[in-house]
Amino acid sequence: MTDQPPETRPIRVLVCDDQELVRVGYATILSAQPDMEVVGEAADGRAAVEAARRLRPDVVVMDIRMPELDGIEATRQIAGPDVGSPARVLVVTTFNVDEYVYQALRAGASGFLLKDSPPAELVGGVRTVARGESLLAPTVTRTLIGRFAERLRPTDTSRPARDEVVRSLTARELEVLEQLAAGRSNAEIAAELVITPETVKTYVSRILAKLGLRDRVQAVVLAYRVGLVSPADEVPRRP
Repeated sequence: MTDQPPETRPIRVLVCDDQELVRVGYATILSAQPDMEVVGEAADGRAAVEAARRLRPDVVVMDIRMPELDGIEATRQIAGPDVGSPARVLVVTTFNVDEYVYQALRAGASGFLLKDSPPAELVGGVRTVARGESLLAPTVTRTLIGRFAERLRPTDTSRPARDEVVRSLTARELEVLEQLAAGRSNAEIAAELVITPETVKTYVSRILAKLGLRDRVQAVVLAYRVGLVSPADEVPRRP
């Protein structure tokens, strides 16, 4: 891999889809971007896992329904909690089903996009995920994770328990995490806590680093999983 700093080198993308027309179309669109480089393609889940390990892309564009190994399991092997050097995965699928989204996020995906989205959204999605942000809109994240929160409640030894999370973060960082879990954007959090959006980004980065998380989606899932917030909670807005 190139030694260029992350802010100057292209985003390395691996495109995975069993339909050649779709795969080539994505690769063509992404390759045309000055800040992106398509480093490989894969037509099934096993090939996707092998290519991700060999090529070490920054972002993997992953279909859910693929032969040999489905996209959710491939995502788990590429970006799951037990992966030493995970890639960020953007799931792109024709199936707008909450269960698929939930499973993909639990497997380690950083975002979710429908195949009928315009090319500009695909390009923007890759950039968003590459920056370590979640692609799902905050309100969608809240609704989705809230709906499946009960499945997140059992103790997960791969993530810190509630007390450890509380000990790891400052009072302000906990406030920001609660706001994230409530589905609020950086701008909304900034307005709510009377700080700048840049300061919010700094707090989010610290939260992710302290808790060993990759992006905002994982932070939201963790907040629900350890019981820091619940679907019934409504983080109050300041009067």
